[in-house]
Amino acid sequence: MATWETHEGRFATAIIRNISDRKRASEEREDLIADLQGALANVKTLRGLLPVCAWCRKVLDDRGAWRQMEAYVSEHTEAEFSPRHLPECEKKLGDGEA
Repeated sequence: MATWETHEGRFATAIIRNISDRKRASEEREDLIADLQGALANVKTLRGLLPVCAWCRKVLDDRGAWRQMEAYVSEHTEAEFSPRHLPECEKKLGDGEA
């Protein structure tokens, strides 16, 4: 804003712009960024059925190959495996039943 004074009085000039389109575009961009961040968070999420051998626990991958479950899941998710034994399995291992 600019002001000046003359013998006729004090005057002011201002430039007013309509920024509605710019604001709307900014809001749309923020919404798109949020959508993309949500999609990126789900990229490494397994969905659907995962064929698993009941005996060896290998999984059938999308190329038709049987692979160790831990390796497959680790490659397709951010999950990490921490092997543990259930108390009843621990007992079987100790008794030599497993």
